[in-house]
Amino acid sequence: MRPAGGWGRMAASVRPGAVRVLPDSVANQIAAGEVVERPASVVKELVENALDAGASRIDIDIEAGGRRLIRVADDGCGMVRRDAILALERHATSKIEHASDLAGVATLGFRGEALPSVVAVSRTVIDTRAEDEAVGTRVKASGGVIASVADHARTCGTTVEVRSLFFNAPARAKFMKSAAAEARVTAEVVTGLAVANPPIGFALRSGRRALLDLAPAESALERVKDLWGEKAETLIELAAEADGYTLRGLAQRPDAARPGGRRAYLVVGARPVREPRLLRAAERGYLTTIPEGAVPWVFLYLEAPTGYVDVNVHPAKAEVRFRELRRVEELVESAVRDAMRGVASGASFADGRTDAYTPDGRPRTDPGGVAEGGGRGYRGGFAEGGHGRHPDPGTGDQAAAGERRRTDADLFGPGRPTHLTGSHPTEAGRSPSPRMWQALNTYILAEVTEGLLVVDQHSAHERVLFHRLMARFRRGGAESQRLLFPVTARLSRAEFAQVLELSSVLAAAGFETDVFGVDTVILRGAPNPHPYFDAERAFLEMVGELAAGSELVRSARNQYEKIAMTFACKGAIKAGQPLAEAEMRELFDQLFATDLPYHDVHGRPTIVRLQASEIARRFGR
Repeated sequence: MRPAGGWGRMAASVRPGAVRVLPDSVANQIAAGEVVERPASVVKELVENALDAGASRIDIDIEAGGRRLIRVADDGCGMVRRDAILALERHATSKIEHASDLAGVATLGFRGEALPSVVAVSRTVIDTRAEDEAVGTRVKASGGVIASVADHARTCGTTVEVRSLFFNAPARAKFMKSAAAEARVTAEVVTGLAVANPPIGFALRSGRRALLDLAPAESALERVKDLWGEKAETLIELAAEADGYTLRGLAQRPDAARPGGRRAYLVVGARPVREPRLLRAAERGYLTTIPEGAVPWVFLYLEAPTGYVDVNVHPAKAEVRFRELRRVEELVESAVRDAMRGVASGASFADGRTDAYTPDGRPRTDPGGVAEGGGRGYRGGFAEGGHGRHPDPGTGDQAAAGERRRTDADLFGPGRPTHLTGSHPTEAGRSPSPRMWQALNTYILAEVTEGLLVVDQHSAHERVLFHRLMARFRRGGAESQRLLFPVTARLSRAEFAQVLELSSVLAAAGFETDVFGVDTVILRGAPNPHPYFDAERAFLEMVGELAAGSELVRSARNQYEKIAMTFACKGAIKAGQPLAEAEMRELFDQLFATDLPYHDVHGRPTIVRLQASEIARRFGR
């Protein structure tokens, strides 16, 4: 008995038939459906062939979004007549010879189906001439059938003209978007190829309108500047090598990252590809340097050892498969992370982005609040416990601190901050520190060789506390100081649940708590990050933020980071807190002992650079 569902009805309506071999015209159209999805697919295939031919300039023209006309002209090596004819045969290619060659394909348009697939669903004219030929060749084809082959006078190179796309496949034509939409998709495809190949000049015209006109560029940064103008000024270089992989690229400074509308490109061997996991790895490299929701621009150029990347897994070559994807993810994440440690990742007054607005354009508020009262009479510094000692190298990652010192050599000179203009002498064995002032009881001004550093004391102390607490979590927990008068705190149901859930992590952070009843917690001990620390207020604010699941909490990768980030925010000194000179120096030194001194845990800058050249420019010097 047949089931009453749709499968039963479909099976009843299908008649068995004899197995048959499809005609070449039908087979070619089926193959075309895998490769040629829309006009942009045709442009991609033809441009990749032009790149493989060694072109230095590629001109693309489209009309009606590519449905009426696609023309791709290059100044590459061209083809002799025999090759121009064979190129229209299925599985004909000059890029590979044996199956083993697929493991090391270094070209772009290697698939033999591409050009025949395009010809199968269009009326095509190919004009080409090789350098050693006296005259060129013109091949005309329609619907996959060659109509004529003749001599044609032209310079060295190839021009492929595709008209009436899908004229013999009306069902496919119905799925195309409007001319404007198809033109936008084509522009995105050409943009990706241009980003992947900076030394090549590109021009794209839709009708009489120029969409792109790019001269050859000397670097990826110059190409990005040609495409997106001032955005290139917010990018910093990254580089890493490991196990035969070489990664180069550009990553956006954290202070310039904004929600939505980002540009993210992954290039593998001059081929723009999609691999979401590697882009997510780049985002992980930004952890605690950008606010949640901000999406920095990234441009990654990866070279892999031969045989470790399979580029033959997608008909349109838009995806690749890595033999060691996890290893490549680690390389990308560490490269971005290392770039965020350098002075170039810090904010600067010169680009006009250090204003009072958040990355999404809303007015910025100071989540650290304003200090209540001041530091009257206290001159003890910021070492934990308030004893005025200098940072203990053991409180952080010594390897990261060493790397931090190396990457800041251009700002301070080698070693700890040295070569500082007007620096003060220090005790024997320590490098000199810059002259410092406190402005508006909120900002620390430090004079360095290249100008001034403006340090936000709250943001800087956030980074210090986060770094210190994470280091102590790794070593088994932070120190706690018993409160002279225990604090009894009545909490909401959600807050009480958070305290129960995170009790062990809170204890490791230095908060000693006892549960009393069904909604009350007694705080008996707390860490002592600085002399102005209000343990009760910080604990209640921290628990409230944990229960509310704020953006800061959601951005943490684990419970330890969740506590460390929240405590750093609530435990740091506030804006408006007067600081003594010794305290400023202590905070300054501790900040530059962390692994990411230029960014706080919210993703805001801790330091803004005011370069001497910018000051001189403002005064007309």
